[in-house]
Amino acid sequence: MNKYEIMFIVKPNVEEDARNSLIESLKGILTKNGGTVDNVNEWGLRDFAYEIDDFKKGYYVVVDATVPAADIAEFARLSGINANIIRHMIIRR
Repeated sequence: MNKYEIMFIVKPNVEEDARNSLIESLKGILTKNGGTVDNVNEWGLRDFAYEIDDFKKGYYVVVDATVPAADIAEFARLSGINANIIRHMIIRR
């Protein structure tokens, strides 16, 4: 298992309850096959340097995790097709 830093941006118009359940479901993907979520840092609503999909702000979340590579691939696939996630980035540490 490798250590990863994952950042994703949730659309600003998603309600708090829906956003929290989205974050929990994404954490569940990472922990499904024995991975661990070491830290979740919610940066909150921040301004973009430029508009992305007609949004000027987004809700940033940074997750530090120790996860198998297969779960990272599944996380990237599901976050790429989720309509409430604007962008995601995964960095192997």
